[in-house]
Amino acid sequence: MKAVTVYQVDAFTNLKFKGNPAGVVLQADGLTEDEMLDIAKELNNSETAFVFPPVSSDHDVWLRFFTPSTEVPICGHATIAAHYARAVENHMESCTVLHKTGAGILPVQIEKQGKEIRVTMTQGPISIEPPLEKDICQRIMAALSLNPKDLDPACPMQIVSTGHSKVIIGIRRRQTLNALQPDFNGLAALSKDIQSNGYFVFTLDSDHPDILTHARMFAPAIGINEDPVTGNGNGPLGAYLVHHRLVDHDHRLFCFKGMQGEAMGRPGIISVEVDIEDNRPVRTRVGGQAVMVFKTVIRI
Repeated sequence: MKAVTVYQVDAFTNLKFKGNPAGVVLQADGLTEDEMLDIAKELNNSETAFVFPPVSSDHDVWLRFFTPSTEVPICGHATIAAHYARAVENHMESCTVLHKTGAGILPVQIEKQGKEIRVTMTQGPISIEPPLEKDICQRIMAALSLNPKDLDPACPMQIVSTGHSKVIIGIRRRQTLNALQPDFNGLAALSKDIQSNGYFVFTLDSDHPDILTHARMFAPAIGINEDPVTGNGNGPLGAYLVHHRLVDHDHRLFCFKGMQGEAMGRPGIISVEVDIEDNRPVRTRVGGQAVMVFKTVIRI
């Protein structure tokens, strides 16, 4: 029988029961894929992170991520949660950690100020695909119960990835965003056709001076009807905003804060940084705070 210590961490918030909950197993060495999937199913978070020792000298730790139904290459909020839990349990000071993921070996910054810990992760290479064809856009709109007047005309619907792709969908009003009631079966069926599991719906309609965007993310094809606060949605969104010249910046760096999770009663704030070269987005980072909710032992 194995005794597995499991943590529940709320990411992109410093308040318990807000932000995005993630499971974390800091000592996953010896677990099989089936056991990891069973743990992820039992916790029933959108993702659970499993931390392994390094397998070569070019990284410090190896992270694997499971939804309740499948393994995914990388997850923003579960990365924040895992490194927050490592920092707390190992009494770490500010430092940079190289972690191996399905999106490559990437740096994570741990910043400790007093009792506050912030974690910022560099995401994988940016990929921006051409705008989706009209019939696909119409099917997405139908599954989201959107009509053409709801869409922001400056925002083409397209797939953007920084390691785990999302369809970026810009709409005009926050009221429309919060009222969405998607057809999850329709979205899941579409995912098979477009080879992208997540639908990231955002708006620039914000009345908060520190918040640029509000968003929701749906990924029913991988068992996540809605995700509260999504690093792999907000990071690609930052690249998208720079790519389409929808925001002002200094031609070197674009930073903003996005809010997500309001419609679920789990609001969280995510900080996004986009490095820019020749007016093109070349690298994204997402970061935020986290809070430990519980720690327990599962015997399997």
